[in-house]
Formats: sequence, C-alpha cells, structure tokens
Amino acid sequence: MQFLIASLVKLSRLENGILQLSPQEEALKSMLTLAVKETEFKARAKGLELILHDTDEKAYFDSKWTLEAICNILDNALKYTNAGTISLSVTAYEMFVRIDIKDSGIGIKEEELPKIFSRFYRSEDTKNMEGVGIGLYLSRQILSEEGGYIKVSSVYGQGSTFSVFLPKSA
Repeated sequence: MQFLIASLVKLSRLENGILQLSPQEEALKSMLTLAVKETEFKARAKGLELILHDTDEKAYFDSKWTLEAICNILDNALKYTNAGTISLSVTAYEMFVRIDIKDSGIGIKEEELPKIFSRFYRSEDTKNMEGVGIGLYLSRQILSEEGGYIKVSSVYGQGSTFSVFLPKSA
C-alpha cells in the first residue's frame, strides 16, 4: 500500500508540474549501475542473472528521475521473468541514445502492447501478481518530460525488450 501511495504522489506531482526535472548531460554508466544495484537482490532471490553491458555513452537526462523510470522497467522485468536473464545495453545514434532492457520473461500479447503504458493497466495474465499498473505509465511520463520516449517489442511466451530513448543533447 505504501508503494502505491508513493507512486501516486510522484505521478501527481509530475503531472501537475510540481516536480521539475533537471536534465543535463551525464554518463549513463553510473545511473545504470545504480539501477542494477537497486534491483540485484530481487534478481538473485529469483535466481535470475542481471547483466549490464559496459558503456561510455552520455545522454541528456535527470539522473534521479531517469533512475526511477529504469528501476520501474527493471522491476517489471523481474516480476514477469521466472528464469533466465535480464540485460541492459546501450546503443548510440545521432540524436538519441537507446537503453534496451531485455528479459526472458512471459512476454506481452500483441493486442496488449498499445495498452501497457496506460495508467493502472494490468494484463489479465498478471492480475494475480503484485503490482498496480502504474510503473510503466510513470516511466513514460518521466521520459517524455525530459525529451525522451519508450518503446516495447515482445514475443508472448519468450520475453520483452523495453527501449528507452534519451536525447544526446538539450
């Protein structure tokens, strides 16, 4: 219940402009390393391997809030992966840097893909699992506020890849 209240407060503040994001150019490695550290206990408890591929890339983001977004995505990957790996990798493009969070989890049905970033959306397949359906919505809002965006590709029964795109400059 505490997590739900905290998430709703963050979301309300973000949507009402009370929370101001302060994006600046930073290296991604330290933020991604922290995200892995914050989720590695849960990964180990489930016997999952969490892999962070090395990167020297920089992007334009608010480290505190982007960490929140990445941790929300990682938390979902951990929830819906029962065996295998979750990996984080970075690819640079001319205007954006892409962070891929790839899991070997249950995947998402194609007809549900457009709905998963909606507030409080929960798949019928996950109704009996923990969560309230706000993490991906909050992540999308955070990324949008800093000029980025998020996409997902998935094969039901085989896993998902969430791709976070952050601007390379202001």
